[in-house]
Amino acid sequence: MKFSKMFIPTTKETPNDATLPSHQYLVRGGFIAQTGAGIYDFMPLGKIVLDKIRAVVKKEMDNAGANEVQFGFVTPLSLWEESGRSNTMGHEMLRFKDRKNTNFVLSPTNEESVVNMVKNRITSYKDLPVHLYQINTKFRDEARPRFGLMRGREFLMKDGYSFHSSEEDLVREFNLMEATYKKIYTKLGLDFRVVAADSGAIGGSGSKEFHVLADSGEDTIVVCPDCEYGANIEAATRKPNTLNQKRELKLEKFETPNRKTIAEITEFLDIDASQTIKAVIKKAIYEEKTELVVFFIRGSDELEETKACNAIGALELEDTTEEDLEKAQFNVGYVGIIGLPDSIRFVIDNELKNWDDILVTGANEENYHCSIRLDEEGAFHPGLIGEFPNQETGKFLFEDLGHFADLVAVQEGDTCACCGGKLQYTKGIEAGHIFQLGTKYSKALNAVFLDQNGKQQVMTMGCYGIGVSRTAAAAIEQNNDENGMIWPRAIAPFEVVIINANLKDEAINGASEKLYKEFLEANQDVIIDDRNERIGFKFKDAELIGFPVQIVVGKGVAEGKVEVKTRKTKETFEVEIDKVLDFVKELLIKL
Repeated sequence: MKFSKMFIPTTKETPNDATLPSHQYLVRGGFIAQTGAGIYDFMPLGKIVLDKIRAVVKKEMDNAGANEVQFGFVTPLSLWEESGRSNTMGHEMLRFKDRKNTNFVLSPTNEESVVNMVKNRITSYKDLPVHLYQINTKFRDEARPRFGLMRGREFLMKDGYSFHSSEEDLVREFNLMEATYKKIYTKLGLDFRVVAADSGAIGGSGSKEFHVLADSGEDTIVVCPDCEYGANIEAATRKPNTLNQKRELKLEKFETPNRKTIAEITEFLDIDASQTIKAVIKKAIYEEKTELVVFFIRGSDELEETKACNAIGALELEDTTEEDLEKAQFNVGYVGIIGLPDSIRFVIDNELKNWDDILVTGANEENYHCSIRLDEEGAFHPGLIGEFPNQETGKFLFEDLGHFADLVAVQEGDTCACCGGKLQYTKGIEAGHIFQLGTKYSKALNAVFLDQNGKQQVMTMGCYGIGVSRTAAAAIEQNNDENGMIWPRAIAPFEVVIINANLKDEAINGASEKLYKEFLEANQDVIIDDRNERIGFKFKDAELIGFPVQIVVGKGVAEGKVEVKTRKTKETFEVEIDKVLDFVKELLIKL
């Protein structure tokens, strides 16, 4: 391809709202053009990059035995009503009516569509498993679209769905997809990490994310440098922390005048924060109700809100107001496990279950705290004033109002539960996600089959997504410098650019064209910059666009030589013209 024949509108101007390198450089390099908030058109170079990513994804999915299909971008709302997601998706799902007043949506995802395709067409266990995928446009009406392709409203995505006759077969396919995704991101030339994750609104279990590592990543992921453990902060676990016991405690109730915070309590009692239990009160939002819930964790820990939300099955959690707390009759600063206001639901962190040591918590009375010991059923405190379900033993039973769950946000330096190493934080960009969905959608939409005994069963599902356009942006976030993009070879718009340093020089022109034809005949991915522009301008564009290899045809032609540069390593080589092709081929293998 010749640069002069392509539409590549590079610019020095950076969009005012562009804060990330990928957003800045994709616009400046003439890859994308914004048409609305979070909506971008892909110009020739951008389309080439998308097609290259798409090709890698398609090849590996096909090799794994998946079947490519294509769902309509527009989906009847009735499918979403049938699954129950028409309400839970909220405002992200764009709805509209046609001329007949029928309700439709622009597809944000396609679980409902694929179940509708499969049900009644697969009726026997003999027809399972089956795996269908598409690479298609999606639309989610983000409240705050930003960061270019990183969080747009319209985007290109690979979404796949598998159907199985058993959980065991689902796990097999899930593991196959994990291996397939690893191949994809490796072939794309990206540094990535597979991490355990929260399933989010899609639901299911056995969720794993594929993160492209980048300092600009939105997600904090927890990794162990000594083993392969990795997890999104929302799902990360650790080996339970040991208690830093400054002094032994006994079961008692004691006065703590005007001491409300963990820092004040620990100083007053001369104990460590790990010897205390902290109460975090949140407003839980459900489909049909709102309630206050108290989450109890050690005073040295922090609440992980996604874990907390999942622990009670809420849609989301909100901070409480003073009015909320007064109405519920909380003694703020003195909230504890025993003696909470009537009907208040609470959750206790798993690490406090069956804890042998005595811990300090609020006594739910102004200016008082108490010490307790916990087990799976309740809290022990024989001498505490108040009514207990079990007066004789002094055991406060949790009954239906309380239970245990993983609530803690893992911190750097915590101990890895897999190998005992010290956990670290890093930043990542979620570019892929795989789920074990189970029967959430197949049951709701009645996707059934007959098993070996002729008995009707509900299909078990898996879900597997890759953000194609997001991966393009993530590649730049991971690979850039002050001059522009540094594309991995596999997805660069062109692997090699031949730069004609002087169109007015016949020798340079002749050598440039000869090299260009030679590379084309050898099926090399090449573009020639034959524009009538200053050499400095061409150099800047080559750096901005990020071609992996530059061949500069200039004054060295007189001596039968050209200059070869690598974008990533910034190495420069002087190479004889008749050896350039072989030299560049070997160079590309190393990049």
